[in-house]
Amino acid sequence: MDTGKNKPCESAPPRSSREPIIVFNRETGQYETEVVYGEGWLRWAYGAAPGRLSVWAIAKRAWFSRWYGLRMSTLRSRERIAPFIERYGVDAAEFAKSPGEYSSFNDFFTRSLKPECRPVDPNPRAFVFPADARHLGFQDIAAADGVYAKGQRLDIAALLGAVSGEAPGRAAVVISRLCPVDYHRFHFAAGGFTGEARFISGDLFSVSPIALRRSLDYLLDNKRVVTEIEHPVLGRHWQVEIGATNVGSIVQTYKPGGDASKGAEKGYFAFGGSCVVTVLPAERVALAADLLRHSAEGNELYARMGTPMAALLP
Repeated sequence: MDTGKNKPCESAPPRSSREPIIVFNRETGQYETEVVYGEGWLRWAYGAAPGRLSVWAIAKRAWFSRWYGLRMSTLRSRERIAPFIERYGVDAAEFAKSPGEYSSFNDFFTRSLKPECRPVDPNPRAFVFPADARHLGFQDIAAADGVYAKGQRLDIAALLGAVSGEAPGRAAVVISRLCPVDYHRFHFAAGGFTGEARFISGDLFSVSPIALRRSLDYLLDNKRVVTEIEHPVLGRHWQVEIGATNVGSIVQTYKPGGDASKGAEKGYFAFGGSCVVTVLPAERVALAADLLRHSAEGNELYARMGTPMAALLP
């Protein structure tokens, strides 16, 4: 589980399971080294044999995250809000409510923002990032030589829980990793006619790069919600919300069977780090150049919800 609070750095060092997490911040134009919440525990848990045993025995279990989520929903948990805001530099001016109005830490964690703080790109040919997050993008996921670590492949059919014929032939994929410090509501990247949110049961491994560099399959093993969306021009695409350790729930707030606009709220994650994967038809879109460039270098791109992620091809 990671906070996403970053420190500037001049250039991106090599990546490995033991290297720091380097993010290029689109907002500041700088490479930054991520300060990871619980980094010592994460590196022990996913790097050492006794730690991996503890993950399998306890941390990946749903009961552990439910227990932690209940702690974050108590009235007493409000005491954590002010120190968290101060320690991680969260901008309270963006909140739809003042910090003192939240009934629990989870209430604060699932906060809404003032609409003007996340404007949605108005270009009708542009599609947007679905969340404030650190993003990796692949124009054709099948051709990628590695995701988080060289040689790791992401099985899109398995991710979607697809039966034969349901998965796209060529898929452009964006993996958006949220940290506890982030705004934890997720939105529609393109919009269109929305299907039912389909729940796939699973475990709750960490989605930090510390864990994913060791095994990308954690994304396939974790519980997730898959939604198929039919855009009038883009066509059929999918958004997948993936839970992680200490994520109490994945809540959908949209209404299935209707039309959703680009940037409209789709739902939110309760406490913890989490992940949204957007799957688009590769022959219909071009992912943003900076997203592709930094992903090819093995670095995530930090960008906010509503900013350009991809463009519709002619």
